[in-house]
Amino acid sequence: MARDRGARGRRAAVLAAAAGLTTAVVAGLSGCGTAPWDQPGFNSASATSTSSSTPTPSATITPIINELATGSTQHELKAGDISLTVTYYSTLSMDQWTAAANKPLSFSMTGKLGSDQGQKIYLSRVSVTPAVDGPKGSLPAPAPLTDQASVAPGYLVKDPYSYSQTFVLPALDPAATSMTLSFTYEILLQSAPDSTDYAKQTATDQLTIAIAPPQ
Repeated sequence: MARDRGARGRRAAVLAAAAGLTTAVVAGLSGCGTAPWDQPGFNSASATSTSSSTPTPSATITPIINELATGSTQHELKAGDISLTVTYYSTLSMDQWTAAANKPLSFSMTGKLGSDQGQKIYLSRVSVTPAVDGPKGSLPAPAPLTDQASVAPGYLVKDPYSYSQTFVLPALDPAATSMTLSFTYEILLQSAPDSTDYAKQTATDQLTIAIAPPQ
């Protein structure tokens, strides 16, 4: 009888020790916090490192401007109280405007006064400064072209009178793709009708023309 009580006591002690060990293991796991995969919002895909490829930007093509593509163009300019209408055109077709060709550029101009009291408008000087561009940037350009009035005080340009001129642009660098012409118009306005006193005004303009590839 004593042996049975001793055996039962030993079994109880073993069970108690096992229970204590289980409690310790559970307590140890609890001390580590919630497992990552049991946390709200866990996404197994985000735990995997993935490589993403950066898209290669496509090349940007900049169109070449040609203001004479339709044969002519008209610009409206201001010089103080004076309004100028300038028409640009060429007798050479645009497909013949190659770098090697001599390229005639014609233009005509007429002016009006906003507060017209009968004064006359004169053009005393016009100058054109070319700039040439190619696929890689600026290229050597021709020398500026100038027309200085051969009569005093200048050429009468008040409507219905007008000024017309043709400048011939010489051969360019073979790599040229376009040219920009910067115009400066120097205008004289009578201070009063029949007066010999004049006020000077200046108007500027730009014209961009494409250069055709060699034939």
